[in-house]
Amino acid sequence: MTPALETSKGYLGSALKQQYQDDGFLFPIQAVSSEQAAAWQAELEDVEAKWLNNGLPKPLNQYRRSASHIVMPLAAEIASHPAILNSMSGILGDDLMIWSCEFFIKEANTTHIVSWHQDLTYWGLGETSDQCTAWLALSPATVASGCMNFVAGSHKNAIVPHTDTFDENNLLSRGQEIAVDVDEDEATAIELQPGQMSLHHGLTFHGSGPNTSDDRRIGVAIRYVNPNAMQQVADRDYAMLVRGADRSGNFINIARPADYFEPHALKMYDEVRDDKTSALSAGLDSGTKMYTGSGKTL
Repeated sequence: MTPALETSKGYLGSALKQQYQDDGFLFPIQAVSSEQAAAWQAELEDVEAKWLNNGLPKPLNQYRRSASHIVMPLAAEIASHPAILNSMSGILGDDLMIWSCEFFIKEANTTHIVSWHQDLTYWGLGETSDQCTAWLALSPATVASGCMNFVAGSHKNAIVPHTDTFDENNLLSRGQEIAVDVDEDEATAIELQPGQMSLHHGLTFHGSGPNTSDDRRIGVAIRYVNPNAMQQVADRDYAMLVRGADRSGNFINIARPADYFEPHALKMYDEVRDDKTSALSAGLDSGTKMYTGSGKTL
């Protein structure tokens, strides 16, 4: 494992900021203790046990897998953690908003993969650098468990052509895959211990293999923007202000949930999902459906 980078309470020094600008990613950052990561994993698994068959309007996996910060206090708590925000402020500045938060889980000994892609391809935000993703490990992310792989410097490309495969084995919503050759020998395996995180730019080429280990690979992908980002495809976009101020008004601000799956939060979730889906589905044939990576259509 790569030793954790040296930070000051999560804050990035000038050398680490430059490394992110050069490579398009940064890892591993010790965001929280392994004990805190274990506590969050236990809470997530308690939520899974309680709510799996508890009459939710949509499958639990959909709420867990997309915009979970709207309806799950755990997701909002993790995404608002000061140490994570301290690191993110070194990339995006002092005004920070959660654009999306999702639990990315690969079950033990499963074949699900994430194909090579660039995040910004279907977000509707253009090629802006006013965004960054923090990926926090709650359980070990290793080569065996299907950790992410990044290609250094690939964020300096524009958005390259992607092909929608809609492969049921792919955890991405459209099974989107870069339509140009990616030299996997140039990729870096982003191995993380519980409590560690990586940061990456939305144009960075990345993907991950299957989980061949005997443990669940549980990560939290938190997509942050600063208020200068702007939705260019959908009619509206949403974000949760977690540090500083929003002086631009480009996003509808979402309140942090007080409890799990509150009726008003579920209503807001549906509104957000409908608008984000209009950006994500741009360019699809009208009869084509997207799915969440577990056989569930959006």
